[in-house]
Amino acid sequence: MSDALEKAEAAVREASTDTAAVQLAFAAMELAKAAQQQAQTVPQHHQCEHQHKPRRSAGEWLGIACAVCVGGVGIAFASLALAILGGTAAIVVLVLRSMWTDYQRKGR
Repeated sequence: MSDALEKAEAAVREASTDTAAVQLAFAAMELAKAAQQQAQTVPQHHQCEHQHKPRRSAGEWLGIACAVCVGGVGIAFASLALAILGGTAAIVVLVLRSMWTDYQRKGR
């Protein structure tokens, strides 16, 4: 008998929580209706008359982000190439200077 009583109590608790959820849903619907009615009662002279720019879509933002990433990688590779070129030029200059000093000593 206590098992049936526990089941009945659980059913009552579930019904009371369902009722609270339904009441919250109805309250949300009433708030939405009130907000919609309030938006409709706004006078028309408050609307702006200038043209708004269309906003960018998610695809456009994704394309911009990809372009920035590709550009950043390109700049990184260009910087690396310049660093390698500078190092190579420095080594060539040092070798040529060493060769020049050796040539100057042997020439005397």
